[in-house]
Amino acid sequence: MQEAKQEDNVVSGKKHLRDRLPIPTKMFYGLGTALDMWGLWLYPAVAFAVFNMYLGIEPWLVGLALTLIRVFDAVVDPLMGWLSDNLRSKHGRRRPFILIAGILSGLCLPILFLVSPSWSGLKFLGVSVVFWYMLLSNMIYIPIISAFTVPYNSLGAEMSPCYEERTSVMSYRSMAQKISELGNFYALRFTNLAWFLIPGTDQKNTLLGMQIYTSILGVVMAIFAIIIFFKVKERYYEKVVVNVHKKISILSGLGETLRCQPFRKMMVVGAAFTLGTSMVGSLGYYATVFYVSSGNKILGDNWQFWMGMAFMIGGLIGVPLHATLAHRIGKRRAVVVACMIGICGYGGSWFLYTPHIQWLQTIASSLMGMAAASLWMLHSSIGADIIDYDELNTGKRREGSFTACASYILKLGNSLGYYFSGLILTWAGFTWKLKVQAPETIFWIRASLASLPVAGLILAIIFVLRVRLTKQRSAEIRSSLEERRGTV
Repeated sequence: MQEAKQEDNVVSGKKHLRDRLPIPTKMFYGLGTALDMWGLWLYPAVAFAVFNMYLGIEPWLVGLALTLIRVFDAVVDPLMGWLSDNLRSKHGRRRPFILIAGILSGLCLPILFLVSPSWSGLKFLGVSVVFWYMLLSNMIYIPIISAFTVPYNSLGAEMSPCYEERTSVMSYRSMAQKISELGNFYALRFTNLAWFLIPGTDQKNTLLGMQIYTSILGVVMAIFAIIIFFKVKERYYEKVVVNVHKKISILSGLGETLRCQPFRKMMVVGAAFTLGTSMVGSLGYYATVFYVSSGNKILGDNWQFWMGMAFMIGGLIGVPLHATLAHRIGKRRAVVVACMIGICGYGGSWFLYTPHIQWLQTIASSLMGMAAASLWMLHSSIGADIIDYDELNTGKRREGSFTACASYILKLGNSLGYYFSGLILTWAGFTWKLKVQAPETIFWIRASLASLPVAGLILAIIFVLRVRLTKQRSAEIRSSLEERRGTV
C-alpha cells in the first residue's frame, strides 16, 4: 500500500486539477475501435475458418500468411507514424489521416475475401494460389488501415495531460472496443444464415458470407471515420506541435523511441500477453468446434458467437472495475490483477471447455475478455504517461513513433501466435476433412490452450512491475513540462 499512499501525495506543493473531457468526446473517440477491430483483427479471427476449413488450405500455410502480413507492417506502421508526427495542416496532424484512410479502409475491406474457390487447386511456385492472394490483398490493404490506426491511436495519447483522465479516455475506448469486437465473433455465425447454406447439404458457403459481411462492416467503418474527424479535436497541436517546424527523422525517431526504457518494458508486457494468447486464439475455435461441439461446425459457430458475447460482457465489466482499481492501487498493480484473471480464464479452459456442459466455456471466455480489455486499457494509459516521460527527456512529442512501434510489436506478436497455431494444428495431426479428430489431436489443442497463455501472462506480470512511472512521478513530469512549454 506504500505505493498507493505515495501516489496520492501532492507534488512540489502543486496539485493538478482533474482535466475532465466531455463524455460525448470520449464516446466519439471510441468509435474508432470499430475500424481497428474490423480492419485489423477480423481477418485473422476468421482466416482459419475461411481458408483452412472452407477452402482447404493447409493450416501452417494460413498461419504463415498471417505472420508474413505483419512482417510487412514492419515497414508500414513506422512510416505512418513518422508521416503523422510530421504533418502540419489546418486540420491538425492526425485528423486528415483519420478521415481519408478511415473511409478507404472501410470501402476496401471486402477485397481481402475476393478469392475464388476454384483457385484452391491451382498452384504457383508449389503453393496454392489462395496463399499468394492472401499476401497480395493484404499488401494493398495494410497501408490503408495503418494510415488510420496509427494516427487514431496517437490521438488518444494526446487527448488529456491528466494521469487519471487518460485512464478514463482509454476505459471508454476499451468498452467501445468490446462492443465492436462482437462484430468479429458474429462473423462466422452470419455465414450460418440460410442464404449461405448449400442446398441438399449441411455445408455453408463461408466465403460468400464473409464477402457480404465485410461489405456491410465497411460502410459502417467509413461513417465512423467521418464522425471522428468532425467531433474529436487535437489537444496538443495548436499549443505545442504547430510551433515545431523541424521534422523528426524516421530513423532517429525510432531509435530514440526504442531507447526509452519504460517503453521497452511495456512492450515486453504487451508482446508477452499478445503472443501467448494469440498463439491459442484460433485453437480455442477448434476446441469449440471439434471437442465441445463434436465436429458440428454450425453448432460450433453458434457457440463462437455466444463466446464472443461472454468475452464482450467480461470486458465491459472488467474495464470500469480496473479503472477504479488503477485509481486506488496504481496502474501497474491493476495490470497484475488483470493478468491473474487471465490466468484463471485460460488455465481454467481445460475444465470449462467440455462437451458435457457446453455453456461452461462461456465462463472461460468472459474471464479472458475481462483480462484482455482491462490490460489493453491500462497499457494505453501507461503509454500516454511514457510519452510525457519521453518529451521531458527529448523535448519532442512523438506519439506517432511510439504508437507505430507499439502497434508493430504487438501485431507481430499476434501474427507469430497465429503462425504457431498453424504449426500446432499440423503437428497435432489436424485434418480439415475429418469431422471427428483423433483423441491425440484434441488433447494437444486443449493442452496448448490451457498452458501457453499462462506463461505469457506470468512474463507480463514480471515486467509491468519493473515500470517505475507511478502517479507521483507522472505528476512531477507534467509539472516540469508545463513549466517548460506551458499548459495544453
